[in-house]
Amino acid sequence: QVQLVESGGGLVQAGGSLRLSCAASGGTFSNYRMGWFRQAPGKARDIVAAIRSGATTYYGDSVKGRFTISRDNAKNTVYLQMLSLKPEDTAVYYCVAGVPLSGSLYSTGSYQYWGQGTQVTVSS
Repeated sequence: QVQLVESGGGLVQAGGSLRLSCAASGGTFSNYRMGWFRQAPGKARDIVAAIRSGATTYYGDSVKGRFTISRDNAKNTVYLQMLSLKPEDTAVYYCVAGVPLSGSLYSTGSYQYWGQGTQVTVSS
């Protein structure tokens, strides 16, 4: 069983930056695909970014060029660096972990483990 704990959320002005962290415990971290989803009020959970065990990265269209996902296997931690934040980035951000070959990286169903979420609010 993998436990995921997010940190780093908060309130920031438009144009600002935040870095989210997700500490994982249980399982073999380096084997898992990791990712971030987000959910705004009244909307579905959407992929933000994902990173395979081999460090290949993928991004949702709305964050390409602004967000960067990375992982530190020695620290069992995945990060999401967010730059040039916009009010539409406001959402609860969830860290996720999935076993390899679980399906599309963009699908919520491909991830077996979810963190509790951290709120990111971007003011205009």
